[in-house]
Amino acid sequence: MFGIVKKKPVEKLTEALGKEKVKEDTVNRRLYSYDATPIPIQRAMPSAVVFPESHEDVVKLVKVCYEEGIPIFPRGAGSGLTGGAVPTLEKGVVVSFERMNKFEVNVDNATAEVQPGVITAQFQDYVERLGLFYPPDPSSFKYSTLGGNIAENAGGPRCLKYGVTREYVLGLTAVIKEGHTIKTGNPVIKDVAGYDITKLLVGSEGTLGLITSATLKLIPKPKARATALALFNNLEDVGKAVTRILTSGLFPSALEFMDEDAIRAVEDYKPVGLPRVEALLLIEVDGTHQSVLEDIKQVEELLKPMGVEVITAKSKEQEEKLWSARKSLGPALGNLRSGKINEDIVIPRIYLSEAIREFREVARKYDLLMVIFGHIGDGNLHVNLLYDKSKTEEEERAERAVDEVFEVALKYNGSITGEHGVGLTKKKFLKSQFGEVGYELLKGIKLLFDPKNLFNPGKVVEV
Repeated sequence: MFGIVKKKPVEKLTEALGKEKVKEDTVNRRLYSYDATPIPIQRAMPSAVVFPESHEDVVKLVKVCYEEGIPIFPRGAGSGLTGGAVPTLEKGVVVSFERMNKFEVNVDNATAEVQPGVITAQFQDYVERLGLFYPPDPSSFKYSTLGGNIAENAGGPRCLKYGVTREYVLGLTAVIKEGHTIKTGNPVIKDVAGYDITKLLVGSEGTLGLITSATLKLIPKPKARATALALFNNLEDVGKAVTRILTSGLFPSALEFMDEDAIRAVEDYKPVGLPRVEALLLIEVDGTHQSVLEDIKQVEELLKPMGVEVITAKSKEQEEKLWSARKSLGPALGNLRSGKINEDIVIPRIYLSEAIREFREVARKYDLLMVIFGHIGDGNLHVNLLYDKSKTEEEERAERAVDEVFEVALKYNGSITGEHGVGLTKKKFLKSQFGEVGYELLKGIKLLFDPKNLFNPGKVVEV
């Protein structure tokens, strides 16, 4: 008598979803085992890559995975920098939402229903043609997805004035343990019924469940923008200038900072004519055509007594040139050294001058090149430690230096991450920020949503 041949877990997924949605070939498995994390991290080849096309597909997927104990690693565009989308267990499956890329805009209600695979820039372009505005603008906006942005609570330059992704998510539909569906929030601005599960899911990095749709808030598109460049010969004056601007009654839409090494890197990579100074601020204001002219003039008047030169862009082409310099910083740093650790710490603005000085001391202590840039208006700095990948000892120095960068951030009541998330690379520091009691609460929340620890296991918290 022949025994019954038990189906493999992946075969059950294929049976539930169909062969066209479950790929087991080596090419797909290898391609989807990486994200954009620039440093060596733990990763594994998944047993399959799954491409759901609907909420119902995701329900079926989670049901099978929960029955069979299959780890689930959700993925947007793979543009994350902390290993959040990387599979860490070979028996797990990567879930790519690229086929769930539909959205619908309700102009009258100024809201949109979006699937997680929608490309951020394509969505923004569409709603702006309708006279509406979706502000979150991570540097990866041209290829990152709204689902990935929601999972990481993405920010960007404009979050100074408009807030991060969480501020624009009114509701979510997600699939949690055992394939159960949870719907949170509504397409309304005011909703204080019960605990705010929507905002809990935003930024949870796929560790609590799989988001299948989101209700997003839209706002009126600003009629005009203006951009100016402020040049500094003294690095410590930058923090003072930011404070002066933000306590004057002005509210810029962006305040971006670059130090002299960042300026040099951009000019060597993609020259746009930036002056070689110790630091600069890229300042953007928006509003009516008249108000932006008045605001830029006020910026000049505020900074002139400090001996700061302010150059205003005279055309849209000049504005785009200046912003292209800021957006190309990431790849530009690759020309300085072969290895890079980019940490997106946050410091209260009042401590920026002291903190930047301490970051520089860390770089000198470990004999490393450090480049600092970022969204200084909200205290979110990108502290980049550059090293030679071929020199193991230099890479180890960089990793030790990162620990001290985080210590400085927490010393000033800041955060270990402002927009990149925790993922794999920062999870060992999370307890330092939350403390023992807070960390235990995080673990409890994780287990409430995912008692089998199958949703993105090994990320954010250890359970």
